[in-house]
Amino acid sequence: MSHSRRRFIKHAATVVSSVAILPVIPSLRFLHTAPVAPSDTLLFGVIGCNGMGFSDTRSLLKNPNTQCIAVCDVDTNVSDRRAKNLVEMGGPAPQIYGDYRQMLENKDLDFVVIGTPDHWHCLNLVDALEAGKHVYVEKPLANSIHECDVMLRAATHHGKVVQMGQWQRSGPHWQNAIEFVHSGALGKIRTVKTWAYQGWMKPVPMYADEAAPDGVNYDMWLGPAASRPFNRNRFHFNFRWFWDYAGGLMTDWGVHIIDFALYGMKATYPKSVMASGGKFAYPDDASETPDTLQAVYEFDDFTMLWEHATGIDLGPYGRTHGVAFIGNNGTAIIDRGGWEVIPEEEYDPDLEASVPKLIVPDPTPRSGNDLDRHTKNFISAITTGEELNGGIKVGHSAAVVAHMGNVAFKTGRKVHWENGSFRNDKEANALLTPTYRSPWSLPNY
Repeated sequence: MSHSRRRFIKHAATVVSSVAILPVIPSLRFLHTAPVAPSDTLLFGVIGCNGMGFSDTRSLLKNPNTQCIAVCDVDTNVSDRRAKNLVEMGGPAPQIYGDYRQMLENKDLDFVVIGTPDHWHCLNLVDALEAGKHVYVEKPLANSIHECDVMLRAATHHGKVVQMGQWQRSGPHWQNAIEFVHSGALGKIRTVKTWAYQGWMKPVPMYADEAAPDGVNYDMWLGPAASRPFNRNRFHFNFRWFWDYAGGLMTDWGVHIIDFALYGMKATYPKSVMASGGKFAYPDDASETPDTLQAVYEFDDFTMLWEHATGIDLGPYGRTHGVAFIGNNGTAIIDRGGWEVIPEEEYDPDLEASVPKLIVPDPTPRSGNDLDRHTKNFISAITTGEELNGGIKVGHSAAVVAHMGNVAFKTGRKVHWENGSFRNDKEANALLTPTYRSPWSLPNY
């Protein structure tokens, strides 16, 4: 009996359902699964279809021979609306589920999209793999470092295609910029800056606890997270700012941007990290995660800086977000709008400290839809065996490094990373693994 089936029987959760119804990692190939013929229609379902889950669905349906036949959400208001949307888009009426485990028993599904809050990703992904499905999972990979490790081991064990929702990996201008960084033209890169300044994010208003809205299975929404009264701030989009379910901007935006710092530097995990910040902009709003944060990561031969701020847009180099590779010859700056290089001044060649003049490439603007490119890459990986642009190893590295920044912030000191844990630090290591609420249990991989 599979792990998934044992958990399903053990938990005996109440099912709320309707009767209507991942730069390329060269070593990451999926040899355990025979490709699906490109002429065959790939059938899929969506777990968590309110936000990015449905954005991913729309994008996936632009690929020929794909069909969404199932939607699952703990909020029937959302699942009913998305089922209607799919019909309006010209597809068949999908089956509607309130419990994703029942949906995974549908043998017709080739893959699933996971768009649930971060604290659900581990269970969703492992159960989907054990049910024999390929998976497109939203970022960040999970809400803790240990969950990320479990998911990576499970994906490796089952050999299915797992694409992360880190769609920048399929963006041509991102790839072009990284090729330039790898060319060596910047000279020795000593520091990489990463940041997200989010002016759109205003204070989260305070709301009193209340009864869950009609149609919402709130106990299922909580899942493995701690039991708490329903509060609209902790539901749908704003879950990002509460530790039970997510890691704030550090993991929400950080995994996108930090991923490219690691990619550009051909790095995985730092030796140490320290962080400082807090709720400085909106100290009295409802959110828990810091609205202002700086983290310093130490690698063997360079440092990486992360910073974020809510409510303001004017970040480094006048950009709301980005990654900057600071080399002896110049600095390459990349964001979702394009990339540019700022060369260092040309020095007197007779001086010892001189550097060669940097030949600056023409700026490359963003063009097309990178999310569509990313979902196309996922479908091609299933049908033809094409290598993934953003497989689970990519998601694992970015999420673990981002979570390390949050651990350093929570402990208030420099933490040292060694062989998958924090060296001689019980407090930091206690933050590696979440406590799952009964009857849910962390998968064993």
